[in-house]
Amino acid sequence: MLPAEGRPGRPPWWPLTEVTSREQMLWDDLWSRPQAVMWEQLGQVLEVALFVRTLAETEQPDSKVEARKLARQYMESLGLTVQGMLRNRWKIVVAAEQQEEDDEEELEAPPRRSARDRMKVVPFSGRA
Repeated sequence: MLPAEGRPGRPPWWPLTEVTSREQMLWDDLWSRPQAVMWEQLGQVLEVALFVRTLAETEQPDSKVEARKLARQYMESLGLTVQGMLRNRWKIVVAAEQQEEDDEEELEAPPRRSARDRMKVVPFSGRA
């Protein structure tokens, strides 16, 4: 469950060589998104930086098809597409929805009856 309000705080330090102004804009935007909560937990700073650099490259008029394909793959693996969110099993929820789901998880299910408990005793009549 990812918070709809996104990741709080400043983005991590840029891990690659010299950041361009466009890359910095993309970097700041991406680290404020809900998915950034998981990137931080999973230590994906470098992957996000490589995606930012690739995305900035694809915005150029002379960008190569391979760069665009790579950017798309990064988007999916980082959960920035619907397919990527589904694959990662991530869901964006508002705080109230998250609280409701947490409350539902706290409710205990009734104890399950064993197969033996479900068996019905049938009296033997002695007739065949």
